[in-house]
Parts: sequence; C-alpha cells; structure tokens
Amino acid sequence: MAKGFVVIDVDRCKGCGLCTHVCPANILALSQDTFNIKGYHPVVVTDAEKCIGCASCARICPDVVFTVYRQKRQTQRAAVQAVAVGAPAA
Repeated sequence: MAKGFVVIDVDRCKGCGLCTHVCPANILALSQDTFNIKGYHPVVVTDAEKCIGCASCARICPDVVFTVYRQKRQTQRAAVQAVAVGAPAA
C-alpha cells in the first residue's frame, strides 16, 4: 500500500533527472516518448503504489515541479490495528 503520492507539474519540468537519482523507491523516470510544452522529456511516475512519500524528489528539484502528499500516521495506525483485529480500516 502506498504511503504517499506525488503530483508532477510536467510543463515546468526541464528533464534534468536529479529526482530520478534520489528517489529511494526508484519510481521516477524521464519520459522517453512525450514532451512538455518546453520541449523537454518530463519526469513520470512509473509505479505510484511504491511511493513512500519521502519528498526527496521535491527537495532536490530546482524547478519545484513536485507536490508530495503523505498518508496521515493516524490513518496508518488505524489500518494496522484493523488488520490486527480483522476489521476493515476506517
């Protein structure tokens, strides 16, 4: 289960690739078949389910193309407790 997800403003991306090197989940790659409005190959998420919400991509990006969302700890705890007792998470 994903702990976070990222939204990418592809039209701001200049395709530098810095984010692809710092992502610990290895879910970012430069698109090989699409271009943004500036003519660059933008970054894309290859497997959204593996995102851990660490925001490493957002911290290193010089063009501020990432918005990172994380699942709240309380929601995570509720999910773990529900699994432990066999009840659905709220």
